[in-house]
Amino acid sequence: MNRPSHVAPDGSVAMVDVGAKAVTARQARACALVRLPPAAAAALRDATLPKGDAFVTAQLAGILAAKRTGELIPLCHPLPLEVVDVTFTWESADVLRIESHATTSGKTGVEMEAMVAASVAALTIYDMCKSVDKGIVIEAVRLLEKSGGKSGTWRAG
Repeated sequence: MNRPSHVAPDGSVAMVDVGAKAVTARQARACALVRLPPAAAAALRDATLPKGDAFVTAQLAGILAAKRTGELIPLCHPLPLEVVDVTFTWESADVLRIESHATTSGKTGVEMEAMVAASVAALTIYDMCKSVDKGIVIEAVRLLEKSGGKSGTWRAG
């Protein structure tokens, strides 16, 4: 019987064996949206949150999380990341867009690292803003694009 590469012969889960794969340049971009009630959006925008600078804190949290993805997601390989970047833009008065970008030269991709970075940055924005209003919604965490490896380039439609 032909089993997927992540299923062991006994049916249990298994880490994918990347030993024979070629090292290639790989990159991925991901995003998350944070929908904030008006008072929380204003406090974030005006830098008047009680906990301090939410953007710097969320950027650092996202970068750190990407570096620890292999510890957070059980079957992810730990990767030597070359760069992780987390940026913020306002899509509207109450929707913050968080984008992350990760690169490595390795045998497996950095999609999970990019998505973890965006997710944890979004959670950090929530944590920093929750004292103003707990009605914050994190939504639309997704991969935007990836390149490298056998499957090549992929972009979200």
